[in-house]
Amino acid sequence: MAQRYGGRHSPDQSDTAPAPSPRGGYRGARRTRVGGRVNMLFLAPLPLAFRAFFGGPVEMALNLVALGLLLLAAWLTREGLRAEEAYDARRIARRPAIPRKIFGSVLTGAGLAVAAHAASGSVAEPAIYALAGMVLHLLAFGPDPLRDKSAEGIDSFQSDRVARVVDRAEDYLRAMTHAIAATRDRDLEARLERFQVTVRDMLRTVEDDPRDLTAARKYLSVYLMGARDASAKYADLATRAPNAEAREKYLVLLSDLEQNFTAKTRALMADSSTDLDIEIEVLRDRLEREGVHLETTETA
Repeated sequence: MAQRYGGRHSPDQSDTAPAPSPRGGYRGARRTRVGGRVNMLFLAPLPLAFRAFFGGPVEMALNLVALGLLLLAAWLTREGLRAEEAYDARRIARRPAIPRKIFGSVLTGAGLAVAAHAASGSVAEPAIYALAGMVLHLLAFGPDPLRDKSAEGIDSFQSDRVARVVDRAEDYLRAMTHAIAATRDRDLEARLERFQVTVRDMLRTVEDDPRDLTAARKYLSVYLMGARDASAKYADLATRAPNAEAREKYLVLLSDLEQNFTAKTRALMADSSTDLDIEIEVLRDRLEREGVHLETTETA
């Protein structure tokens, strides 16, 4: 029977894991929520650009300022939703350094107030629009995560160490994605995404049990940094001229790294299963010393 430790299966498990998504992410990743509603935030203020040129210079300036504020609010909201998705996907995460969605709601209110003032010239109406815009924005998109997230039973120091390493590893993975995207090689992008699924399996493993961090640190820092640098160098060569030899070497590098990351992740899970067996035996011995005799049940 497969054992669990910290929500993790042992390496000989027979459960079927979710397949990697065809366009990156990690096993079990959900479809992004950053879509239609945020796109509407970019489209809604565009009429202000036309209205700006059908009034005097003051009205034109106010409408253009309102347009800029609302577009900036839309961008902040989109980035805030992306940051929130990354936060929700991880067991251990630090709150976003900048509350982008909250700033987006404030700028939405400010943009609506400026647009209302340009149209009416009053003060009361802009104040009403500002308050309504902020409240509706918060109701539609919610506030940003305002607290660090840690796994149950893990102290804040350990959680912070893991969060820093995971953040840095995700930065390396994003840099690799951006570098290879510049080559416009779809097959290579898909191959890189499969490698990133393997890396994120290790990240989830470390988040499940921060004691694995010491053993995995070299993989998540030194090896990933080298992979990022190799991706940037290959992309630089490929964007200047096709280079079949360099492409083949890069593919071999990804395969070697993927095999090493997979083997290390399995070793981490095996170590955790061994730790669980030891803890169970220690607990059993202690209970027997206290006079509690446990019956051993063998299952076929």
